[in-house]
Amino acid sequence: MKIRIAIVDDEELARKLLREYLSVYEDVEVVAECANGFEAVKAVTDLKPDLLLLDIQMPRLNGFEVLELIGREAGVIFVTAYDQYALRAFDVHAVDYLLKPVSEERMREALERARSRLASKSAMVAPTQLSALARPAGAYLERVAIRDGANVNVIPVSKIDYVEAQDDYVCFHAEGKRFLKQQTLAEIETSLDPAQFVRIHRSYILNIDRLAKLELYAKDSHAAILRNGTRLVVSRSGYARLNAVLK
Repeated sequence: MKIRIAIVDDEELARKLLREYLSVYEDVEVVAECANGFEAVKAVTDLKPDLLLLDIQMPRLNGFEVLELIGREAGVIFVTAYDQYALRAFDVHAVDYLLKPVSEERMREALERARSRLASKSAMVAPTQLSALARPAGAYLERVAIRDGANVNVIPVSKIDYVEAQDDYVCFHAEGKRFLKQQTLAEIETSLDPAQFVRIHRSYILNIDRLAKLELYAKDSHAAILRNGTRLVVSRSGYARLNAVLK
């Protein structure tokens, strides 16, 4: 059976070189060439490739964000000019990590690993918050990428009003819209700047720029009134955290 591959790189020459390397293998079929992460998510949704040759540093969506959006739907060989992500790549069970300029020999080795991995049907991508892997240590989330079928919504964190836990999902409330993502509120909390986003309740993380006022809700409990009129319950511990940030 053929290995169906999608090449994802914002540089046309890089895509062309990879396609040339792959053209000599009878068991390989390049089903898509993608110039950005949005095209990659659509290609995975529509074409179901077995394997991605994926750049990491790309505009709009980086390689780790693409993997976070597609989950286990395809294996990945990273192809990048940067070596600082190598250990993180294998943390997410990447098949291989190729440094540019890629040689024909390294491509051959990577394909052999891919054949073995696909034959054994072993895990391709670890279920973790992958977008964090592309950020420098200590840096906080600047945007949230959310998949909607073949489409991707990218929300700058500055646009988020609050985040709400909903069973196995979180709901991002931003500019009057709601965006669902399969993730935990605890994961989101650790990725956001604590000086800007406060866990005010077990179900809510609030962007303090959206806070209009606090009201006494009941004995020992409060309500946060947002600038758009939304009311959110504030727990006792959440009230203490909020006060600490607002002082």
